[in-house]
Amino acid sequence: MKIKEIREKTDAEMVNLLEELRKEKLNLKIQSRTGQLENSTRLRTVRRDIAKVLTEMQARSAK
Repeated sequence: MKIKEIREKTDAEMVNLLEELRKEKLNLKIQSRTGQLENSTRLRTVRRDIAKVLTEMQARSAK
């Protein structure tokens, strides 16, 4: 997900997106531990997307 896409979202949409990403991260971690994860790079991408959303939320709250 690009940072531009995140900046276009409202605060409520960002909270929902963050929740969805955290759920996906949990599912990917479980799949990784059980050996069912096919695309290991997806876990890294989700972690980075979570960081981007949190960074944008922090920047908005600072303003």
